[in-house]
Amino acid sequence: MKTFLLVLVLAGLTAFRAAAQVSVEITMDQEQFLPSEAVPVAVKITNRSGQQLHLGTAADWLTFSVESTDGFIVIKNAEVPVTGEFDLESSQIGIIKRVDLQPYFQMGRHGRYKVIATLRIKDWSASVNSAPKTFDVVNGAKLWSQDFGVPGVTNSQPAVRKFTLEEANYLRSQLRLYVRVSDQSESQVFKVTTLGQMVSLSDPDAKVDRTSQLHVLWQAGAQVFNYALINANGEVVRQAVYNNAGSRPRLVVNEQGEVSVAGGTRRMKPEELPVVPMVKAPGELPAVERPTFQW
Repeated sequence: MKTFLLVLVLAGLTAFRAAAQVSVEITMDQEQFLPSEAVPVAVKITNRSGQQLHLGTAADWLTFSVESTDGFIVIKNAEVPVTGEFDLESSQIGIIKRVDLQPYFQMGRHGRYKVIATLRIKDWSASVNSAPKTFDVVNGAKLWSQDFGVPGVTNSQPAVRKFTLEEANYLRSQLRLYVRVSDQSESQVFKVTTLGQMVSLSDPDAKVDRTSQLHVLWQAGAQVFNYALINANGEVVRQAVYNNAGSRPRLVVNEQGEVSVAGGTRRMKPEELPVVPMVKAPGELPAVERPTFQW
């Protein structure tokens, strides 16, 4: 009996030591978010145990917990799905999994939160936790809003939603513009999307066209204006950049209810630039025949 217990203890110590050579790290591209904005995180798993790991077989092989630092209870709507089996060799190179926490945790209250990722290694009956990663949920300042009818089946009462433009300071040094799509009462938020950096003391120009799409034009630099087209689901379907050259760009609406940008000069996208023929290397150029002279 003592021998059996000793074997279990040694096996547990071996698994613990091996698990200590597996690390889990959470990284985030930004650390401030608006309520209902996507909260993407990347989880890096590094294996230095000297053994190959087979991960992803169980549904709970990688789980997440989110807490509010002020003690407010964060309700979990569901487990964050991280699917796909894979083998992780023993090396210095880790695999990265990317997920969005927002749909699975109720983080609509402004404040500071921390997230921890837990890796469960089934073959070793061991778990590895990441270090906590903190982020803030901040309230934005409302700049503009407008109700609109959602395009759908004719001869029926349309559903009404609301576009809202908000601004928020990112890291207290960069002003960002956001678009939020909600129901008419703003009690249900469908999507919050960041549109990009904006200049302070400048109001964005916003117009809804006849197809219930939102056109937004805002100043992003001294002579630079950004344009975005957002559909009824809050998805950005088109973007462009304009220079304040000749005249200031602005949004205009024609008699058919179509919105376009007038003035300024649109920057061409890389795929719109003309194709420049490749210059051949000296070794690929045809041989040059030297002229012969008659004396």
